[in-house]
Amino acid sequence: MLQVGKKAPDFDMPSTKDLKTLKENVRLSDYRGKWLVLFFYPLDFTFVCPTEIKAFSDKYDAFKAAGAEVLAVSTDSVYSHRAWINTTEDKGGLGSLKYPLASDITKDVSRDYGVLLEDKGIALRGLFIIDPEGVLSYQVVHALNIGRSVDETLRVLEALKMGGLCQADWKPGQKPLQV
Repeated sequence: MLQVGKKAPDFDMPSTKDLKTLKENVRLSDYRGKWLVLFFYPLDFTFVCPTEIKAFSDKYDAFKAAGAEVLAVSTDSVYSHRAWINTTEDKGGLGSLKYPLASDITKDVSRDYGVLLEDKGIALRGLFIIDPEGVLSYQVVHALNIGRSVDETLRVLEALKMGGLCQADWKPGQKPLQV
C-alpha cells in the first residue's frame, strides 16, 4: 500500500528521454541519489495538462538547483507523447520540454501510485516527491480539472530537504520551528 514514509513503488516505463528513438525507459532506480518530483496527468492533447507540463519545464532549472529531477506520466503511449512534444504550442502541442514524459500504457504504475481511474483508464492529477533513497516523502492527488502549483511543489521540496518542523506558509530561507 502506498504511504508516505515507505518505499515508493518501483517503475520501468517507456519515455521521451530519447525523443528520436523512444527506446530509453525511465526507472525509479535512475533517480537514486536525487529527489524526484513524479507527477501524473490524465491525457495528452488536453487543456489543463499542457499548462502544468510547461510550467514544470519553465521552472526545471530551479528543481535541478534543488537537487531534484522531474518526470511526468500519463497512460498515453510514448508515441502520443512524442507527437505532442513535436507539435507547436500554437497548434495545441507542448513544444520542447526540459524533462521526459513517461508512458504508463499498462496502467500498472498509475495503479501502484493510487491515481488510476479504472473506469476511464486515465490517471488523476497525482504528485509525489520521492527522496534520494527512494522513500515517498510527499503526495497529493486531486480532481482532473485543477492544475497544480509549481511554486508550491518547489516550496515543499525545499522544506523536505531542510528537515525540521516547517510552519504553515514556511518559505525557503526561513528557519524551522524551534521546540
